[in-house]
Amino acid sequence: MKYIELIAPCHFGLEAVLKREIMDLGYEISEVEDGRVTFLGDAEAVCRANIFLRTAERILVKVGSFSAVTFDELFEKTRSLPWENYIPKDGKFWVAKAASVKSKLFSPSDIQSIMKKAMVRRLQERYGIEWFPENGAEYPVRVFLMKDKVTVGIDSSGVSLHKRGYREVSGKAPITETLAAALILLTPWKRDRILVDPFCGSGTFPIEAAMMAAHIAPGMNRSFTAEAWTNLIPRKLWYDTVNEANDLMEDGIEVDIQGYDAEEEVIRIARRNAREAGVERLIHFQKRDVRELNHPKKYGFIITNPPYGERLEDKKDLPELYRAFGESFRRLDSWSAYMITSYEDAERYFGRKADKNRKIYNGMLKTYFYQFQGPKPPRKPKNDR
Repeated sequence: MKYIELIAPCHFGLEAVLKREIMDLGYEISEVEDGRVTFLGDAEAVCRANIFLRTAERILVKVGSFSAVTFDELFEKTRSLPWENYIPKDGKFWVAKAASVKSKLFSPSDIQSIMKKAMVRRLQERYGIEWFPENGAEYPVRVFLMKDKVTVGIDSSGVSLHKRGYREVSGKAPITETLAAALILLTPWKRDRILVDPFCGSGTFPIEAAMMAAHIAPGMNRSFTAEAWTNLIPRKLWYDTVNEANDLMEDGIEVDIQGYDAEEEVIRIARRNAREAGVERLIHFQKRDVRELNHPKKYGFIITNPPYGERLEDKKDLPELYRAFGESFRRLDSWSAYMITSYEDAERYFGRKADKNRKIYNGMLKTYFYQFQGPKPPRKPKNDR
């Protein structure tokens, strides 16, 4: 696989976080759009992006883009793409997902069907065969239509990258691993600072923070569709990338990361997830109500996903819950708090207007990431660093 464009979808509103991650991996950004970042890479980049990126939902190999306003145009322009450069004679290929926004072509099922036919026609012409067994590696295609511009990519990840492999069991209303990682990266938290999640649920915030602290790559314990693409990516590149990830891990670090929840069963789930992620030693989980939130040290961080009250019967409990959270926070000395919630009265009952807030779509749910910033700790003398 030569120099190619790779597309990394992400949560709306978090493109800048993903862009920074990709640049830190050493790749050049070619385009940033709502909900996705496109960058330049090679076969090795497919491996490294899947294994190292914490905030991308998946990695697509871009096949091409074009404008189309009729189904005939969609067929002909899909047919003109060089599918034979990616899909071998025995490859299994289909249009796994089509999404259309503000475009004349808006029926996902019709888009999928027409594009599959166009792909078959192109490959028939190039390979000189009429029938494809489709019993080899999988090449699922994803297509985005935005204002009649069609962007086509082949999904190298398979299962979404938020599935790290550690969270088999979740608590109520879990936040995805990719969103949790992005929100942590939006804060100034570093591993030498305290981090507490008083509504930790299945433990996603503390676990993602601990993985960052120990430099554990998020894709270490899972597989990817593109591992079977031996026509494009030599197996050795996957082994080399895993070796790179292993070399970066730091097992002996000491951190202060804590997760609380009011339910004992939820804490058991969080501990199990932390064990699966290989960070059990780095996190202290405890059954504790938010009213009991305290810590003797200064300059800590709260990063949390408190209940939203999606169900009507739960909303009546929210004012008291957020009020108690705010009171506990004010007792802490020089701390910062970051919370993501869709609860519109969060600031009112928390008792303080946020210094910043950021609108983020969690799926179709509009949420806000409220940032209550505390003072910075004094600089350490140079000989203490």
